[in-house]
Amino acid sequence: MKLPDKQCSIESAIAKVKDGDTVMLGGFGVPGTPFMLIQALVQHGARNLTIVKNDANEPGMGVDHLLQAGLVARLITTHLGLNAHAIGLMNSGAITVEFNAQGILAERIRAGGAGLGGVLSDIGIGTELAEGKQLVEQDGKTYLIEPALRADVALLHEDRADSFGNLAYVATARNFNPLMAMAADCVIAEAEAMLPLGWLVPDDIHTTGVFVDHVATLGALSKEYAVVQR
Repeated sequence: MKLPDKQCSIESAIAKVKDGDTVMLGGFGVPGTPFMLIQALVQHGARNLTIVKNDANEPGMGVDHLLQAGLVARLITTHLGLNAHAIGLMNSGAITVEFNAQGILAERIRAGGAGLGGVLSDIGIGTELAEGKQLVEQDGKTYLIEPALRADVALLHEDRADSFGNLAYVATARNFNPLMAMAADCVIAEAEAMLPLGWLVPDDIHTTGVFVDHVATLGALSKEYAVVQR
């Protein structure tokens, strides 16, 4: 059986994003963040987006470009501490921000990819993180129900890919990317290097191509990648 070739341009892939979509963005700070896909999303101009990402990057980087363009209505994240602009938008009511403990965000995404309705956790009970969430008793202990997260689109960054969409990350740049690949209806990946099908060693594949819909090869990397360039 011949496997499909999922290579495409960044622009044609990003055109799949619609107004009102929930978009997951891989990354932890700089490592693993799909900066070129984010820039293309700004140019595409889809609005009223819900963005799911570990952080809001720093001013003038990554997520902040979406915020500056007024494309984000809601941000599901773990912290905004490095981005004063994002904090200002939250405080003014221009965007809605939902905070999660970092591990809880990862587990909610994992649950979405695994087809679960949510996960139980005692983290955040008695704090603002628990507001509006259901409490349950299990084995004599109280837990919050943390609902699973899924997205319309996930944007990922990886070091190497092949034409079928098998993906290999480097070190900590893996972070949220594999989880998000399983939790979105449409997965778009940007690769620093595109290899012929079969050239990726099976043990080096972190996300299998069955989860990936489109893969685009990056040309020259923008300055935003400088921290992690090897």
